[in-house]
Amino acid sequence: MNVAFFLSPKTEIVYLYTDMTLRQAMEKMEFHRYQSLPVLTQDGKYAGVVTEGDLLWAFKNYPNFTFADAEKMMLSDIDRHFHYDTVAIDQSMDSLIHTAYRQSFVPVVDDTQAFIGLVKRSDIIRYCYEKSLAVQCEVG
Repeated sequence: MNVAFFLSPKTEIVYLYTDMTLRQAMEKMEFHRYQSLPVLTQDGKYAGVVTEGDLLWAFKNYPNFTFADAEKMMLSDIDRHFHYDTVAIDQSMDSLIHTAYRQSFVPVVDDTQAFIGLVKRSDIIRYCYEKSLAVQCEVG
């Protein structure tokens, strides 16, 4: 079994670009009801993850910040308060599980750091649960 087994491909993922405005990011997160999203460069390289908390801290850290200012501030200017580790598509399952233990999803990159998708921690847990049930049925 490898990382690709759990991969949700980029074509099925909601993500942001570094050159989007804060307002565009907020609207996309609100529409899709996500608390965090991967951020990519225009050439598809992984650039990190932005969270709702990061957006709130942006408002707090700029005195007299207005919602209109959110149309001028670029996502690349937002400080990120948590680093999401990535895994390569060819990394071991141990590496994937160790990374997923600390974050709700794991961005997957190729050898050029291009974003190819992500693995959701919930998919790993669901797989382990189903395997556990199967073993119990065989034993019981």
